[in-house]
Amino acid sequence: MGKKLLLFSDVHCDINKCKLLEEKSRDADIVVCAGDLGNIRSGLEYTIDALKEIQKPTILVPGNSENYSELTAACKNWPSAIVLHGNGINAQGVEFYGIGGGIPVTPFGAWSYDFSEEEARDLLKDCPDEGVLISHSPPKGALDVSSTGRSLGSVAVREAILQRKPKLVVCGHIHASSGKQSILGNSVIVNAGPSGMFWELFSENRI
Repeated sequence: MGKKLLLFSDVHCDINKCKLLEEKSRDADIVVCAGDLGNIRSGLEYTIDALKEIQKPTILVPGNSENYSELTAACKNWPSAIVLHGNGINAQGVEFYGIGGGIPVTPFGAWSYDFSEEEARDLLKDCPDEGVLISHSPPKGALDVSSTGRSLGSVAVREAILQRKPKLVVCGHIHASSGKQSILGNSVIVNAGPSGMFWELFSENRI
């Protein structure tokens, strides 16, 4: 039997979108967030305050606008939240694995929570086969083209996808690809975007 997931990313302190996501979550089994809840390392607490009304299991990774420690601390009073970064969890029989941050290192400077490709390979080393990979950054060559036409995805994330063959990859980061889907090897790649989308896991079609 499939699981109905609500996928989202890059809300960047948009409280109205957070309230709509809370409403949508009532129709989901599991909620998945691919990062960038804050905005340039600020406003994270306000976003989480709006989202913590979500009672369904909610699996999050940090974006490059907040780090792992900040996100974990902000979620401490959200009982259904699970923050992943370089680790995984089995939720309702589904293996989820998460990696946050900007990969490769962005040009945004010291505020951005970024990782090199080599650091990302180490963070991805325990990614399970055929699960759900949640990565703030998209893989190189899939949903990674910016508004200026540059390919900004991660080689390390691409390698992990081709090796581990996740059934679904949920990403964000590249706003120009928000709400779009792609295929890489045997895996469906989804740039979830801030409005959220439902996904029936193990089905090839968005619902």
